[in-house]
This record gives sequence, structure tokens and C-alpha cells, in this order.
Amino acid sequence: MDKQDLILLPSHNQCLELMEAHGMLPNIREHSFRVMEVASFLGEALAEAGFDLFLPLVTAGALLHDLGKTPCLGTLTNHAELGAGILEELGYPHVAQVVREHVHLHHDISDTRPLREAELVNYSDKRVLHEEVVTLAARFADLKVRYGRTPEALARIQATEVRARALEDKIFAPLQLSPLDLLRVNGKRGNGAQCAPYDKLFRTALE
Repeated sequence: MDKQDLILLPSHNQCLELMEAHGMLPNIREHSFRVMEVASFLGEALAEAGFDLFLPLVTAGALLHDLGKTPCLGTLTNHAELGAGILEELGYPHVAQVVREHVHLHHDISDTRPLREAELVNYSDKRVLHEEVVTLAARFADLKVRYGRTPEALARIQATEVRARALEDKIFAPLQLSPLDLLRVNGKRGNGAQCAPYDKLFRTALE
């Protein structure tokens, strides 16, 4: 059974409707489009290299990764968990898992473990500062300034940076690309309509 036979996804328009329904702020929406462009760029390159990634899941997960962020602003609520919960209630458990792991992965990064869609979205999000694709160094420098206000917080950010660099090595090892090549995505602009199309539903055939 193909992977697409096991997964239910929202269409592109449904993703946009979810953004609207949950009050996603314009800047978060633009950030999400950019993350989707990065994830699609990498996903297509990895697919060409022979990796078994379901690109529509990458695209949907990237587009909706911050679905729960706007309601969590100014609170201590975990926006990844909130967004994942919304998607689970709507019947999209696979997209929910990608969203749940976009801040912190639930598994150790291992070269022996096949690359997962959640890892690709997690990495892509860490390459986008606001609406611009940047290096990991630039992204984490910003995180340290904004959130590393205590020794404990700074240590957590530094540990996340180490994991992000290991993930970067895992993603780019099989590619004829370097992490700096992602900066070319800054030359593109749009709402992701040209990224890996998935404007149909993939349902589990339980009958």
C-alpha cells in the first residue's frame, strides 16, 4: 500500500481556510509560506535523490506548523501542541504529528533512521527568520537574543542548535547542494501555490 493511501490531508485551500479560521496573524502567515517554500525545495531535491518522503505531507505540515501560534502569544501555552490538537480533532493525525514536532523532534537524530517529513519541516522552520531564509547561525543568534534571557533558557537554545546542525548534516549529506543554496529561496515569493501540489484528499482505505 502506498503512503498516500494511508494519509488524509487538507487541500491547499483548506489550509488557507484553517489559517483564517484560527486568526493567524499576517506575519505568521508569511513566515509559514516561506517555511513551506524551503521545505518543498528540500523535499523535491531529496525525492530526486531517492528518498521516500511524502511531499504533500511535508507541504501541508510546513504550511500549518504555526497554526496554534497566534492564540498562544503572550501565554505559556505550547503552540505546537495546540496546533497539533486542532488538526487531530479535524481528522489529520499525520499532519498533526509534523506540527507537534516542528519545535522539538520526538526522536534522536540518527543517520541510520530514515529521514522523516517532521524532520524536514522542523529544519525548514529553523532556517526562516520572520519571512527570510537565513543560516542556522543567524536564526539561533536571534533566538538567543530574544529568548535566552536566563542561563537555563540559553542552554536549551544552544542544545537545540546542536541538534539542528546534526539534522542539517543528515539532510544535506545525500544532496548536491549546500545549506547556503537555500538562500536562493529568498528570490521567490508567493503563497506557496507553486510548491508540491496536494490539492486532493488522501484517505485510508479501511474497507
